[in-house]
Amino acid sequence: MLVNVAVGLLVVGLVQTFVVKIGRIPSGSMEQTLQGTEGGGDRILVNRLAYVGGAPVHPGDIVAVVRPSDWPGALPPPANPLSALVRGVGDLTGIGPSNEDYIVKRVAAVGGQRISCCDAQGRLLLDGKPVDEPYVYEDLPFERGTLDCSTTVHSPRCFPETLVPSGRIVLLGDHRSDSEDSAADCRYAGAPADCLRTVPDSSVVGQVFFRVWPLDRIGVPR
Repeated sequence: MLVNVAVGLLVVGLVQTFVVKIGRIPSGSMEQTLQGTEGGGDRILVNRLAYVGGAPVHPGDIVAVVRPSDWPGALPPPANPLSALVRGVGDLTGIGPSNEDYIVKRVAAVGGQRISCCDAQGRLLLDGKPVDEPYVYEDLPFERGTLDCSTTVHSPRCFPETLVPSGRIVLLGDHRSDSEDSAADCRYAGAPADCLRTVPDSSVVGQVFFRVWPLDRIGVPR
């Protein structure tokens, strides 16, 4: 019996390590596409093979990324051996907390592209063209002529045009007004011209391709 359990856990662990990762949305930064809370949230499947072999990441992809060390909210080390054991079980099964500290965001731009915000209508620009973002929820305030990118007090939605370095990506949350993402440092008065943060392609765990829980939200996130 114990051997069967051990073999089962090993198989699940191998699948999660190399094929499909089971994850949980821990915050509200991707509402309403993916819902999350501190204590729970949507359960997702992450395709670890999506970008294997040099397959490119595309703007619009929803990805799980290992949290960069210079981003806030890094996972503290286990407080005790029991906590370490619980996290180990989470690594294997996807149930409960785990040691893999990752974030889930939407890719806004990839290496070689120029990204900025905003045009006169408050839209994100990619290589100078406005991006249709029907998934954005509760965007930051923007009022043309009153609170935009040309007024003395800028809209917090604005950030300067940035050429994304090769091998790096820009990540934004769908819940734009409540997301610690690539543009977070640009949303304050006096932000520097290089405020936009990027992350390396190598930090991408995989592409989020399915929501498995709760039952009334099962489906492909868009």
